[in-house]
Amino acid sequence: MTDKKHKTTLEEQTEQAKGKTENELMIEKMQKEIEELIIKNAEFLDGLQRERADFANYKKRVERDHVQSTQDTAGRIAKKYLPVLDDLERALKARPHHGEGHVWSQGVELIYKKLQSILESEGMSEIKAEGQPFDPTRHEALTQEVSDKHQSGEIIEVIQKGYMIGERVIRPALVRVAQ
Repeated sequence: MTDKKHKTTLEEQTEQAKGKTENELMIEKMQKEIEELIIKNAEFLDGLQRERADFANYKKRVERDHVQSTQDTAGRIAKKYLPVLDDLERALKARPHHGEGHVWSQGVELIYKKLQSILESEGMSEIKAEGQPFDPTRHEALTQEVSDKHQSGEIIEVIQKGYMIGERVIRPALVRVAQ
């Protein structure tokens, strides 16, 4: 009986060892699958994050392009009205201050202010120039003159006003610059 009992125990131990080995193999296989799934999950997460970043960049680019397109259109239209604005300014400089002409010049001034406010509502602004240092991106020098009252490179006088929409120059200011 002891032999039989011993055989049974050996067989049981062998079976248990086989079972344990099979269990260990299954566990190892499952651990490998888990590791592979973790790697795939990380790849998918990385891909998703990249797609989100690409989409966010795309939205920013589309918005920036839209703003630029709007400014370009407004700039082209505003540029066509700038000579009218210049003419009204010249007319107002020579306006009569008394009599019938004075009343008429007030009407012209109202038209000038209305046109100016319409252009400003489209984002147009005047380039400040007189007394400022010369900036070739915003100003166009017509003459350079010796001046005791101004520093070298300082704008002495604005011949024709310059305008911008946003940060884009529509028309540079035409200026006289101190030497």
